[in-house]
Amino acid sequence: MTEGLIIELGDRDMMVVAGLPGAGKSTMLGHAAGALAVLDSDEVRGRLRTALPAATPYRYYRPIVHVWHRFRVAAAAAFGRGPVVVHEPSTRATTRAWLAVLGAVTRRPVRMLWLDVTAEEAIAGQRGRGRVLRARSFERHARRAARMREALLAERVPPGWRSAQILTRSAADTAALVGSPGGRERLRPT
Repeated sequence: MTEGLIIELGDRDMMVVAGLPGAGKSTMLGHAAGALAVLDSDEVRGRLRTALPAATPYRYYRPIVHVWHRFRVAAAAAFGRGPVVVHEPSTRATTRAWLAVLGAVTRRPVRMLWLDVTAEEAIAGQRGRGRVLRARSFERHARRAARMREALLAERVPPGWRSAQILTRSAADTAALVGSPGGRERLRPT
């Protein structure tokens, strides 16, 4: 990894790495340092995929993946030690509201890193990982993401969230998430 942004998380932070499917969230989470609890729905999907018959289409077990992922996020927020890092598109207002409530109940400041990519870049990212969303599903994500991007550019942080920061794909590709013993989030270039 080339030099880039180091994102230090406070002891109780819940950092949500958000953006369109294919924006690079999983790639960025691959740069999270050692002791951070990183919750990526792809882990759940992988476990279920190996437990089910090979020909089972994802659309049949997608609801289970989402429920299991949310359960893991809630458990980590409630019972985990140190910061929690979550992979979640967060294009839906209801998802953002749920995360804000979860943060309030567990006394974790909820922060967002929004990976800002075009729809074309996201589709290329999906193709690169070998998993492309159906057109209608992606279009819904893209419409909601456009509204989220507009709000973030106007510096409107989602209700109940401590902060929201926009990162470009290239910045996300070289960013690293690390736990900070000092307890405060800091963003600093290396």
